[in-house]
Amino acid sequence: MKSEIDDMDAQHLAAMDEQEDAINHTIIEMTQIILDLKRLLDTSDEINRGEIHQQIGSVSKLIIAYPFLDEPRILADIQTKYKKLYSVSCLSGSELWTYGDDNIMRLYNLQGELLRSVQTKSSNEPMDIAVTRYGRLVYSDYWDGSVNLVIDKTVKKLIRLWEWRPLGMCSTSSGDLVVFMTSEDDKQTRNYGTQAKIVRYSGSGEERCILWNHRVEPHLTSGISFKRNYTYVTENRNLDICVSVCSSGSLVVVSADGKHRFRYIGPPSISRGSFLPVGITTDSRCNILTSEYKSHRIHIIDQDGHFLRYIDNSAVQYPEGLCMDSRDNLFVTECHSGKVKKIQYYK
Repeated sequence: MKSEIDDMDAQHLAAMDEQEDAINHTIIEMTQIILDLKRLLDTSDEINRGEIHQQIGSVSKLIIAYPFLDEPRILADIQTKYKKLYSVSCLSGSELWTYGDDNIMRLYNLQGELLRSVQTKSSNEPMDIAVTRYGRLVYSDYWDGSVNLVIDKTVKKLIRLWEWRPLGMCSTSSGDLVVFMTSEDDKQTRNYGTQAKIVRYSGSGEERCILWNHRVEPHLTSGISFKRNYTYVTENRNLDICVSVCSSGSLVVVSADGKHRFRYIGPPSISRGSFLPVGITTDSRCNILTSEYKSHRIHIIDQDGHFLRYIDNSAVQYPEGLCMDSRDNLFVTECHSGKVKKIQYYK
């Protein structure tokens, strides 16, 4: 028995010695690679790009065209119970959360069947809704100063704000929540505060960072009522955060780390100050779509702010809330008819 144990020990020691030799050899190779890289960094030689292109050629930027339909198609027409319908958020390609002019959020399918209803915890009207990547509904409550998570039949307060009021929000691809909020300068009025910011939170409600913070110009906000939300937020596929700010007549885009990218105020063909964006969403091509309620149309711009086209189908009136399914079908709420319309705009 003792001799067998000794043999096993010898075999294990030999295997360990072999592994140690292999590790030492790898360390030597890595050390040499590091030295070679350091020598490359320290060299004063310049890269001759022309010579490289001559030897191996160059690769041009890949451009893939996704043609638009000449006339977008209405694929579904869903009647809801709202007298005024404000926004929509896709739970799936066939189920949609909605909210409007009461304190109840309703889930519909494409056939217009009511699948579920949830009342806000405070009995206030929700200011915005979103669906998390796990399929849960969240909503902002302006008057309660909170963002709430719906779990089955329970409403849980996820974020409680002090001296700030939440407006538009979205759930990101990473599971975070991004919330646009205004300062609480006057608790008795429905007017904008003098400050506004966009804050990123973890899915559990912990504040991560402030993405955007600025002073609101009084002349842009006078008379704007917070009985309604006119500021919506979405995350683009390139991780930019896009915000429609109706009161300032602009669409603002910041990068994932909060750097200002651009401000869109409508195409050159329209008069300055006439652009009043409301709902906002993005598609798989990173194009940004925003609705113009009073003009009965939807702008499509690319990820760098260049105008591409309108969706101004006469079958869509007073468009407001927007969301996109995984197949780039657009869902649009019609405020006054209480309808959600599903639209195809790519070929």
